[in-house]
Amino acid sequence: QLQAYGGGLVQAGGSLRLSCAASGRTFSSYVMGWFRQAPGKEREFVAAISWSGGGTVYADSVKGRFTISRDDAKNTVYLQMNSLKPEDTAVYSCAAGNRITAQRLEYNYWGQGTLVTVSS
Repeated sequence: QLQAYGGGLVQAGGSLRLSCAASGRTFSSYVMGWFRQAPGKEREFVAAISWSGGGTVYADSVKGRFTISRDDAKNTVYLQMNSLKPEDTAVYSCAAGNRITAQRLEYNYWGQGTLVTVSS
């Protein structure tokens, strides 16, 4: 089971750190990803990190502003979001899969999301 938290309301230019806590199983051998879904839009890929933490992939829209990391001792994945923009407003969800990819169908386990609202 995965649960994302840490969302909230922030002004444009601000920062937030999202966390995704895993329970019920160990996700240390899985690729972990973050996705987001804005109102009226399809879910889109944000970032992913390999099981070792040595490989990361980002959507072009967040590259240079967001950083994904993981702490397997805590069974937790993080998404540090800086320089937030109103267009980053969405429900952010974490997911676990077997390979590092932006394709959401490749992720087998999904958690409930957390809402991030960026005001202008």
